[in-house]
Amino acid sequence: MSFVCRFAPSPNGPLHLGHAYSALVNHAAAGAASGRFLLRMEDIDTTRCRPEFEQGIIDDLAWLGILPPTPPRRQSLHFADYAAALARLEALGLLYPSFETRTEIARAVLAREAAGASWPRDPDGAPLYPFSRQSLPEATRERRRLAGEPYVLRLDMARACALVGAGLSSPLSSPLSSPLSWREAVAGPLAPPVNVPAEPMRWGDVVLARKDVPASYHLAVVVDDHVQGISHVIRGRDLYAATAIHRLLQLLLALPDPVYHHHRLVLDGEHRKLSKSTGAASLAALRAAGASPDEVRALIARGLEADAA
Repeated sequence: MSFVCRFAPSPNGPLHLGHAYSALVNHAAAGAASGRFLLRMEDIDTTRCRPEFEQGIIDDLAWLGILPPTPPRRQSLHFADYAAALARLEALGLLYPSFETRTEIARAVLAREAAGASWPRDPDGAPLYPFSRQSLPEATRERRRLAGEPYVLRLDMARACALVGAGLSSPLSSPLSSPLSWREAVAGPLAPPVNVPAEPMRWGDVVLARKDVPASYHLAVVVDDHVQGISHVIRGRDLYAATAIHRLLQLLLALPDPVYHHHRLVLDGEHRKLSKSTGAASLAALRAAGASPDEVRALIARGLEADAA
């Protein structure tokens, strides 16, 4: 099997040291395996992603000396791929539109907690969707959807897991004889993988699309990795638990499963994950201040030491 990995940033802001580390790990793994290193622009959110940020990403990777030779895949040019995946899931009876606003969902969670029981959270700490597919009749949901009301498309997680657990040969790529799992290269991107149990039910009825956004991250990343022929997904360990959703979707869509490696995160001086929202220093700013690629690598090493502390 040929080795193919990718770096997949969202062009909604400048890259920081955490992005640089992930790109460098992918590039090094591809080199060590005599494989291919690809670039993907996860620009499905067309309201926040901008051409100048995409150009900044390209400039940063070129400055680090790791810009892939092939043009990037841009999600905004492949909405039809995500629509086809959604249609397949809908044909299986696994999707339903929900119409509650974020405020309504938050109020429902508070009401349940006020009744004396803590409401379950997903692995990222967000409350699970407090309603269900049975909260509204299917005919009512379809009528409201056709009327143009704002909605999101949710995966009926219980039904999806039941379908996978049934071990059917269709639409699955093969019958399941063991619990759902994914292959994780724990010791490094090129290490032999081990099976990790996947628990998608912990995420509840996740959103896979919105009325005005053709796919969520979970759906788009699974489709994109398949289309680009990714053999190894190398990304931060903040996405470790979400791999359970991705493995479930791969089975439902009859897609092959890549090997995963979730690398350490680069943390700031206060042991927080670097992010655009917290104003992490950008590569462009470091470059403008006179930093060299080697100095950026040294800064990354310090952030990794903070992660290990």
